[in-house]
Amino acid sequence: MKATKKVLAVLVVLLLATTLAFAGAKGETESKPETKTLKAGFVYVGPIGDMGWSHAHDVGRKYVEDKLEWLETVYVESVPEGDAARIIDRLVVEENCDVVFTTSFGYMDDTVAAGAKYPDQLFMHCSGFKNSENVGTYFAELYQMYYLNGLMAGALTKSNKVGYVGAFPIPEVVRHINAYALGVKDANPDARVHVRWIFSWYDPAKAREAAEALVADGIDCLAFTEDSSAVIEVGQEHMERGKTVYSFSHYSPMEAFGPDSAVSGQLVDWGVMYEKILMDIYNGTWSKEDLWWLAKEKAALLGGSLDHEINPKFVDDLKAVSISTPDLGTLSAYDLVMKRYEQMKQGRDVFDPFVGPISDNKGTVRIADGVMGSKGELLSIDYYVDNVVGDVPK
Repeated sequence: MKATKKVLAVLVVLLLATTLAFAGAKGETESKPETKTLKAGFVYVGPIGDMGWSHAHDVGRKYVEDKLEWLETVYVESVPEGDAARIIDRLVVEENCDVVFTTSFGYMDDTVAAGAKYPDQLFMHCSGFKNSENVGTYFAELYQMYYLNGLMAGALTKSNKVGYVGAFPIPEVVRHINAYALGVKDANPDARVHVRWIFSWYDPAKAREAAEALVADGIDCLAFTEDSSAVIEVGQEHMERGKTVYSFSHYSPMEAFGPDSAVSGQLVDWGVMYEKILMDIYNGTWSKEDLWWLAKEKAALLGGSLDHEINPKFVDDLKAVSISTPDLGTLSAYDLVMKRYEQMKQGRDVFDPFVGPISDNKGTVRIADGVMGSKGELLSIDYYVDNVVGDVPK
């Protein structure tokens, strides 16, 4: 009988211990804070396979999705600028996104309208200038890289006719054309920049047609703002047929499409910007952000390849050209490009292409001697500098 009582006592103690342990574990589970998550939606104007603008944005999206374990992303590609409002609504209402990134200049007004319509949601618009309490702006600005590309084009051209294929004549593209032209001028004051507009962000056929027309007019260097590799391919095809046509890639690493033509280009790291914005939102420190990042912030990078800033095939040619400068003396084109690049990484105050005197091609001084163009001036630029041929379409 005593043995039985002992067994029962042991069982009661074990049961009580188990119950207390279970209760304690349950209490720990209930008191443990739930992991916060964030969902971000992205609206792209072109296909992610365009190898240009939208492709670069999507690389940035994948970067943050892989790095931030609390982040979920969704995207919609090839959204016409006139259809942005419907897609933004879908991302907010159906996809329940906490923040929506709209990645084309033409989405600006619809993004601002969405901010007013959904005051509890956050929106970030790329390349625009309008914001509100829940709408921010961001841009990885590449004009410095276009200037460096222009230095190389001016050094390499034999015809003194340099070409540019433009998408739309908005301030962003005009700014890049002018920066490119300023680089051309600093390397070769006799060279002129000729522009062909295609009025499309992504149209390989039109881009190819414009590039061929420029080459037919005697152009031997091609830069562009259009989201395919068509211009690079045109340069490569002419090189393979024995005609020298240099090219400079745009936004994504396109050298592979023109290994004998692509001298360099501009690369953008949207990932570092998306990481900063999303971390701010996640940590509750976001406040109507207006980010304009350049070489200093490592958002803008020089190169047509991820492996090097300048295609090794053209290094010797650039080293063979001497350029005189007011501040650095005489350097080879190659050394000048690399020196200016290092200066740009230190900030606009060390070196910037848009320091006057800068005149338009009608003879009007637009930026006074010794004055640096302000961000506002550059964001609204609507004229060609003095070595660009023609007029900006209105």
